[in-house]
Amino acid sequence: MNLTELSPAYIRAIAPYQPGKPISELAREMGLVEADIVKLASNENPLGVSPKARAAIQAGIDDLALYPDGNGFALKTALAGRLGIGLDQIVLGGGSNDLLEMVARAFLAPGTSAVYSRHAFAVYALATQAAGAIGFEAPAKDYGHDLDAMLARVQRHTRVVWIANPNNPSGTLLDNDALHRALAAFAATGAVVVLDEAYVEFMDPERRAPSIAWLREFPNLIVVRTFSKAYGLAGLRVGYAACSRELADLLNRVRQPFNVNSLALAAAEAALADDEFLAEAKRVNDAGMAQLTAGFRRLGLDWIASAGNFVAVRVVKEGDAGAIFQALLRKGIIVRPVGAYAMPEYLRVSIGLPEQNERFLAALREILAL
Repeated sequence: MNLTELSPAYIRAIAPYQPGKPISELAREMGLVEADIVKLASNENPLGVSPKARAAIQAGIDDLALYPDGNGFALKTALAGRLGIGLDQIVLGGGSNDLLEMVARAFLAPGTSAVYSRHAFAVYALATQAAGAIGFEAPAKDYGHDLDAMLARVQRHTRVVWIANPNNPSGTLLDNDALHRALAAFAATGAVVVLDEAYVEFMDPERRAPSIAWLREFPNLIVVRTFSKAYGLAGLRVGYAACSRELADLLNRVRQPFNVNSLALAAAEAALADDEFLAEAKRVNDAGMAQLTAGFRRLGLDWIASAGNFVAVRVVKEGDAGAIFQALLRKGIIVRPVGAYAMPEYLRVSIGLPEQNERFLAALREILAL
């Protein structure tokens, strides 16, 4: 008996998500010293954890024998105050990925479908497939979302539309007016729209979509954000969704009990209040983006303008950038190949500290000169 056949065919067909290579793994493979490795692969905050969040983590260690607050009251209260919405409009997750999976479990099933863009975050397709639903990929426009093409992919059985803004891995940003018009059109179809804003804190305020305010206009809208990026809590896994009370109720029905641990809850609440750290993270990111793109210009390389804390750079004219990725690994530099996103000529590079960015540019310069 083949035990794998006990699983539905749509589960067996899933290609597991491949995260960025850990520092420890590269050290083992290449015989490198971990402290000498620069990781610019997973869009993590190079500043680490905010001082306020670190203090909250330390203070919470003595209570680890107790279950966390399954409702996350304190963090929800802080978020509700910041966002100007009700506590019952917020759903907490173990990172934004957990929330994307909740959406899939709540709204997708065999016989239904979801729509997402080419070059968009891989988890949209994976979560759709894991629910047994059909995924319709819309063609992209300049590596970003073509909203009209996505609308054209919506069918009568479409239940979810996935939109990343800014997009990962390309970093592209949608025009706010165009996005608003698209949300109105999607609302008319009856589908739930997930607006994934994992990188919104890296944007200047005037460029951000008024997505939270749009919740009053579009009851089918779910805005998903994370504490993993700008807030520097990727290792603790905590994110949140903001939506209508009706949608929040459905998400909570599929949410696992105690899905956010107590240290993550405390750290996120403290990080949310650390405006100074968040401002410094944005300043470092802005400067790092300028540093990397200036370096690409000197090397004669093209890149995609990014609104996140990463940038996709085209390192080969055609073909696969895998050889350059491997050469960088041998020099102790981890970036992210994006061939799986139909961008084989590109590498995605997270913004690091100035010395990390320079080390990457120097290594890339040496490799391209060979």
